Amino acid sequence: MDIPQHLFVGTVDGEPSCAPDETVYDIWPKFVVMVLLEGMQHFVIDDRHFRIDAGAAEDGGVLFTLNVAQSARLRFINESAVPLRKVMISAPHPWMEWLMRTRGAGQSALRDFLARHLAGQSFPVSGHVRQLAEQILRPPPAMEGEVRTLYCNSRALDIMCLACVAMVEQGMDDHHRPQIASRRRSERVRDFILQNLDRPLTIEEIAAEAGASVSSIQRGFKDHFQMTVFEFVRAERLALACAALEREGISIAQAAYAAGYAAPSNFTTAFKRVYGVPPKRKRR
Repeated sequence: MDIPQHLFVGTVDGEPSCAPDETVYDIWPKFVVMVLLEGMQHFVIDDRHFRIDAGAAEDGGVLFTLNVAQSARLRFINESAVPLRKVMISAPHPWMEWLMRTRGAGQSALRDFLARHLAGQSFPVSGHVRQLAEQILRPPPAMEGEVRTLYCNSRALDIMCLACVAMVEQGMDDHHRPQIASRRRSERVRDFILQNLDRPLTIEEIAAEAGASVSSIQRGFKDHFQMTVFEFVRAERLALACAALEREGISIAQAAYAAGYAAPSNFTTAFKRVYGVPPKRKRR
């Protein structure tokens, strides 16, 4: 069995999971991250059963990590009529080992996880992970070929990073709990912003939503995401405007308004700084 040496990103969007399937698949050693947004997955690896259920709520979903430490055999048990919506990301073990060997010692919790065959952990899907998964499921139509692959892989790496952070934080001792609390608060701030990009936001409102002072929100967000709160707001609004230009062909003035710019000229300058081309080059 040839082991791939690169990241794999796959999707299922709206397909039923109850079709008969008796196929047994040979799988290689790999680190797997699944974002299950809708439906239920039941599969068996080396006689061990895994059942992952996204739940019924619209904002439900499961972020599931699995380590396959040795070659194994996989079989799906399709017993749910609910259509599946999921993103599957897998990195072969040689790639993960190279990454940790060449980029530092790595976190012991992650190393311990990768040493255990069929170790698995589940976490609720955050708003940010959901947004990244949706971008993989439905990338901008204008993107094709290798550009589309790079777009999806970049979001998949973000999801994998967030999954690894969640795994490492789960294994931290009490001495590190304040760091975890600060990160969770910053993630709530990020998710609140993502849910409210279509309206004006003030730092006071954001801090009140997170239940912390303005200064602690600003400091914590910068520590965890390497940008200020409003640098993040501007970047996400520009991304929304870029997507609207590509998908809907809206005018530059409309895109500027959507991104929170009063003057289209200021929007054009900011857009070109981020994307390297003026917004008119992105219009459908």
